[in-house]
Amino acid sequence: MQAPTPQASIVSLYRHPVKGFTPERLAAAQLVAGECFPCDRLYAVEDGPSGFDPDVPAHISKMKFTVLAKIPAVAMARTAYDDATGLLTASAQGQPDFAGDLRGEPGRRGFEAWLEALLGDAIRGPLRVVEGPGDYRFMDSRSGYVSIVNLASVRDLAAKLARPVDPLRFRANLYVEGWPAWIENDWTGHALRVGAARAQVLKPIVRCAAIHVDPVTAQRDIEMVKALFDHYGHMFCGIYMKVEEGGTVREGDGVGLV
Repeated sequence: MQAPTPQASIVSLYRHPVKGFTPERLAAAQLVAGECFPCDRLYAVEDGPSGFDPDVPAHISKMKFTVLAKIPAVAMARTAYDDATGLLTASAQGQPDFAGDLRGEPGRRGFEAWLEALLGDAIRGPLRVVEGPGDYRFMDSRSGYVSIVNLASVRDLAAKLARPVDPLRFRANLYVEGWPAWIENDWTGHALRVGAARAQVLKPIVRCAAIHVDPVTAQRDIEMVKALFDHYGHMFCGIYMKVEEGGTVREGDGVGLV
């Protein structure tokens, strides 16, 4: 008889209101069937024209935007977003603080100018803030609705590297504790109970150069994708899931196969 899968618990929840920028920790979130994690990748900043059409929104490569995979210095910015007011605040060493309403053109133009001063020659430009219409979000994957990272997998990788690895490199929505390392890679198509919600595992997350960047120092300091392949023969860390039955998820809630 197959051993039961250990129940995990949610250690932390994060959203990333502006693609590529600061993760924001939440105590709880309301997951909705068929939708992405709330207020996650709601905005993105084009680095030169991306071809994104808000009237006919389609998936766009992350490399069209100011993201860590392309511009590590993005991690120098510390941003926070108030979804009730649309106010984005941003700070960075050597830069004046910024505050502006991303729902309006003055706020967007102001953030673009602030970023241009911060990123300098690293950008191709012109920069332009774009917003996902309706329930469209600027996800790396067409099926990247909600992401989960198993903290045991991150620790196992850190042990192989013989150095600490900040889990926030992986920019997940949920970080969970309680599963054996890498067990999640075999769960494609399975159902998960996540707090009060139910979801289907879509696939493991194939990682890119974004995880090479230390989120604190903004430096590319570990060739993490190569390390994943060298040690495990894959480039996965985390899984994507699609919410099938909505519900509230909180820190401390259980997560497991059903």
